[in-house]
Amino acid sequence: MSATSTLAVTHFVTLADSFDKDKVTPGVLGFIVFAVIGGAVWLLMKSMNKQMKKVDFEETPEAPAASGGTEAAKGRAKSQAKGQPSGKAQPKAG
Repeated sequence: MSATSTLAVTHFVTLADSFDKDKVTPGVLGFIVFAVIGGAVWLLMKSMNKQMKKVDFEETPEAPAASGGTEAAKGRAKSQAKGQPSGKAQPKAG
C-alpha cells in the first residue's frame, strides 16, 4: 500500500468512528428527496384523474355475430346489384 492511499484510508476510518451507527438519520436531504417524490406522485395522480374524466366509457352494443354477418352480406349484394361500390376496393377490368 502506498503512502497516499494509507493517508486516505486513515481519514475515512476516523470519520467512520465519529458516527454513532444507531443515530444516523437521512437528514434534510433525505426529507427533501422524499417530499419531491411525494409531490410528483400527487401531481401525476391529479393529472390522471383529469384525463380519466375526459374518457367516455359507454360502449355501443354490437349486433350478434350470426345475424350481423348475414345482414352485412345481404347489404353488399344489394349495393352491388344497384352498381354502387361495396366499400371494398375492387380490381378494375381491362
